[in-house]
Amino acid sequence: MTDRPDEWRLHSGGYAAAVTAVGATLRSLTLDGRDLVVPFPAGAVRPLYRGAHPVPWPNRIADGRYTFRGVTHQAALNEVDRGHALHGLAHWVRWEATDVAADRLVLVHDLVAQDGYPFPLRLQITLVLDGDGLHTTLEANNTGTGEAPYGCCPHPYLVAGAGPLDSWELTAPVARRLEVDERLVPTGLVAVDSVDNDFRTPDVIGGREIDHCFTDVTFDDGVAVVRVVDPAAGTGVELSWGAWAPWLQIHTGDRPEPEHDRAGLAVEPMNCPPDAFNLPDAEVPVLAAGATHTASWSIRGI
Repeated sequence: MTDRPDEWRLHSGGYAAAVTAVGATLRSLTLDGRDLVVPFPAGAVRPLYRGAHPVPWPNRIADGRYTFRGVTHQAALNEVDRGHALHGLAHWVRWEATDVAADRLVLVHDLVAQDGYPFPLRLQITLVLDGDGLHTTLEANNTGTGEAPYGCCPHPYLVAGAGPLDSWELTAPVARRLEVDERLVPTGLVAVDSVDNDFRTPDVIGGREIDHCFTDVTFDDGVAVVRVVDPAAGTGVELSWGAWAPWLQIHTGDRPEPEHDRAGLAVEPMNCPPDAFNLPDAEVPVLAAGATHTASWSIRGI
């Protein structure tokens, strides 16, 4: 038996990426040496879910408790200060490589049925690097005999340039914002222009603190694009995705630790809103037995 590698590195067309075995985490992504996401050191414990892939639920399950098909489940609480189950179950497990090349990586993980989520899934992440950026596809196959609630998203913190986040211009094609209470549990939708979060045309982020989910996404020929630009540096980064994700979490990364505070902008396309497992039955995201859910997105420098 050989030791499993801690990470893999991809290169193509001026881009370079590092992906860790733990969580299939995107540890770094650069273009000509310029960071496009907030990185963390090799061998370090990943901070703040940077580059993780939240699955089988993105964001939070309030109190970690939900009822699916008449059965109540209690997931472990890992957001202790707010009392929620955060970002699913696959971000601290080791993924296995099944295909490794200079510009391509395929990682898989079999998520076992367990307390709080008794639904087995076969997960696969494919990352391809080319001259147009990093393209990621996450596939989840329900290997169980019954339906499973299922959600997912990427979790990169985008970096526009050397200037501070407050000076960056953000473009995000979303029309409504999901309001939350003090525990970040959803309470209702409002128009983005009523809460000073209208980025449908480019606007400087400034001092706004954002940790919200948005919807009413505008797709142009089936693709939505969030763009972050550092006007002073003349650089930027964009994340694009398809109709699989009608929800978008944006977070300005406000933290008490100076080294982490507003270091990058979290941009997370999601197939469902926060606390989706507690939606009315007709709205809970469901993966049928034997079915596969596919989510794809790209990150490129500008």
